[in-house]
Amino acid sequence: MKLASFSVKDPRIEQRNPPHQVPLVAASSFIFDSLEQGMDIFDGVEPGHIYGRFGNPTVDAAADKIAALEGYGSDMATYGLFCASGMAAISTVLLGLCKPGHVLLTQEDLYGGTSALIDTLGMRGVQRLTADLRDSESLEDKLAEVSGTCVVYVETPSNPTLRCTDLSYLADLAHHYGALLVVDNTFATPVAQQPLLLGADVVVHSTTKYLNGHGTGVAGAIVCRDKQMMDDTFRPIYRLYGGSGNPWDAWLVLNGLKTLPLRMERHSANAQRVTDFLLDHPKVKSVNYPGIPTHPDCGTIDKQMNLHGGMLSFELEGGLEAARTFMNALKFCTLTPTLGDVDSLVLHPASMSHRSIPKEIRLRNGITDGLVRLSVGIEDVEDIVADIDHAIG
Repeated sequence: MKLASFSVKDPRIEQRNPPHQVPLVAASSFIFDSLEQGMDIFDGVEPGHIYGRFGNPTVDAAADKIAALEGYGSDMATYGLFCASGMAAISTVLLGLCKPGHVLLTQEDLYGGTSALIDTLGMRGVQRLTADLRDSESLEDKLAEVSGTCVVYVETPSNPTLRCTDLSYLADLAHHYGALLVVDNTFATPVAQQPLLLGADVVVHSTTKYLNGHGTGVAGAIVCRDKQMMDDTFRPIYRLYGGSGNPWDAWLVLNGLKTLPLRMERHSANAQRVTDFLLDHPKVKSVNYPGIPTHPDCGTIDKQMNLHGGMLSFELEGGLEAARTFMNALKFCTLTPTLGDVDSLVLHPASMSHRSIPKEIRLRNGITDGLVRLSVGIEDVEDIVADIDHAIG
């Protein structure tokens, strides 16, 4: 994938020979030449910046580039916001779209933070429903029975079991019943999957992960294909709730995006090699990875994903004690509650990312005490395999 080039448009920092890199603009506010100009910028008559919480040249450049990636290869117009975190992006979208009396339909196997956030919407009069979004018959029955559905929210591939949902079908079905489709595309990135081109209305990212790629900052992004929705629904909440990103994290993401396609190819190749090793290991009960030919969603994966990505999970024989022994024995891979870095990162979902999810729901969705999530890095893959082999014992 070719990454489009963006320059900062603010005339106060443009130069005859502009810098090669997008500048890091560390400013909390911006100067008006006159009261009249300030009024025009506030009213949107004239482009410009006002206050750091409203926008910033570096922040806007990152938002524009991520939006362009989500629409790359098409003539679709896309619009982005760069947020303080992935959770800020999700919060902005759901607070904007979900009103009292609305129903939000999602999957059970969500990231724990997203699940907890959706539960808090109950205090705003929003009802949460869950379903297997890959089961077309039961999903359509549920949508037909429930009035007031405003949002269908999906992670695909899901965290941490790597289940994959047919986005084209889900978008068509959601729209048929008057709902909008919101997709968390953090695991896949726009290099591997472009939900807006498959019919989704809104995409969210934790740019902390693959888009940054180096574990150096926390940020998020929103991308949609409806300018009015962006301007009238998301942008006011973004400004008033303080969910805007900062220029330093935006600058880090802009630099990370330069190598995103290369990194995703290496992440995917390494993850496939690790998967093949785990599938043959006698102490591994099961493996979840989109690149497995027998994956239950292989038809969907073949249709909508360009790469299989760097995320996988596997269940060890022996449950929690086996997982504990494995993670404590690692020497090369790192035990940490994040993903998407150039380094290989390991997490125990049941006690970390999904510890707030009731156990019966976790188990129903394959998140057992013996499940380990692995974000496969771009190191020499044989070093990764050797460490895993040693730690399993």
